[in-house]
Amino acid sequence: MRILTLGAGTVGTWIADLLCRYRHDVTVVDTDAENVRRINDDLDVKAIHGSASQSSVLFQAGVIGCDICLAVTGIDEVNMVAASMAKSMGVKRSVARVYAPVFRDLSTFDYQRHFGIDRLLSLEQLTAMELARAIRNPESITLEHFARGQLEVAEFEVTRKSSSLNTPLKQLALSPHARLGTLQREKKTWIATANDEIRLGDWVSLMGRPDEVEEIRKTFTQGTPKRQFVVIAGGGETGYHLARTLGGEHHRVLLLEADAQRCDYLASHLNRATVVCADATRKVTLEEERVGGCDYFVACTGNDENNIMSGLEAKELGAKQIMAIVGRPDYAEIVGRLGIDNAVSERDAMARQILGLLTEGPVLSQLQLPSSDVFVMELEVGENSPVTRSPLAQAELPEGVLVTAVLQQDFVRVPAAADCLQGGNTALVLAPKSRIAGVKTAFSASG
Repeated sequence: MRILTLGAGTVGTWIADLLCRYRHDVTVVDTDAENVRRINDDLDVKAIHGSASQSSVLFQAGVIGCDICLAVTGIDEVNMVAASMAKSMGVKRSVARVYAPVFRDLSTFDYQRHFGIDRLLSLEQLTAMELARAIRNPESITLEHFARGQLEVAEFEVTRKSSSLNTPLKQLALSPHARLGTLQREKKTWIATANDEIRLGDWVSLMGRPDEVEEIRKTFTQGTPKRQFVVIAGGGETGYHLARTLGGEHHRVLLLEADAQRCDYLASHLNRATVVCADATRKVTLEEERVGGCDYFVACTGNDENNIMSGLEAKELGAKQIMAIVGRPDYAEIVGRLGIDNAVSERDAMARQILGLLTEGPVLSQLQLPSSDVFVMELEVGENSPVTRSPLAQAELPEGVLVTAVLQQDFVRVPAAADCLQGGNTALVLAPKSRIAGVKTAFSASG
């Protein structure tokens, strides 16, 4: 594929190197002449000196014939303008990296839709989602970017004995506004079908309206699950997103941040987390905040060494699970031996997203669920494609494929069996690896 990368800083250079290793044709644009010289010398890519927000530079970089544009400069506004221009100038898909949370906050303004950008990516939010998934359920589906705040994705363990167990799903009167996605049993994950039965001890993934999801959850769970105590060391963007994701009835979140001004911001934006102005790298702080009694200690201070050291201090005090963000590849092999239970790399999280976007045909993105052959696919419904010719119950889809959500303009919904997909919609589909080719055929436009 022909890929245009705008920005040759740490992230842009790393992405260009990654794409080169996958044999893609990469062009890089940067305003720093020294960065351009270095990339031309070190990588098998074409690097151009100029501003990513100038049309003449984009033309020179060959934007018209590119498959995807990745705007990853260090300035959010430049990334959004450049990605929007690239899309208008003919690039098939444009992605902009943003840092500030306001650009992804749909309650104030939909920047992505306004600028016509296919995806806004936050390295910090992606990392937080990786950490949150490891805490909630490592096999869970992460669909926050698609649901856009209108749908809830829940994963829970079946703990309540009821008449709904050991009964085919087609016989259960589940809400049409909720969709059972996957079942996990004995470390095996598969897509739920009408003939599947839910058993005690299964893990279930569910998508739908928040009120509907909560009602179904109550059907399969009993009592109030133990609230896990999560301590987050570092209140940067990653720590903020993690606290916001976990803050709720199932987790008690304590966030430690040394900067007083940042603490004021966090306290005003996190309603379900306790923010303490303290240095998480000091053992006395961890002792005072009783970190030894936490279920998860997550170190995301912005410094690898501080993350490792504070994690080891928490481990010594008695914290059950230690998680840390470790960016340096040479550290990744030793942190496990030191006592860090789970080391997460920001670059690995970004790599999975970027590689998932390098798709062709109707597929906008695809990611594989951990420890399974199930893929989460985001597809554009082609005009007069086979899947549009009949209701979903009779649609020309391969067996074992599930349409879990549909995005039409700016509204996301869970489709019912009698609904019909329309050209221009975007659909979220769960499919086994062996059915991906059939799914592409079903969603491709027909003449």
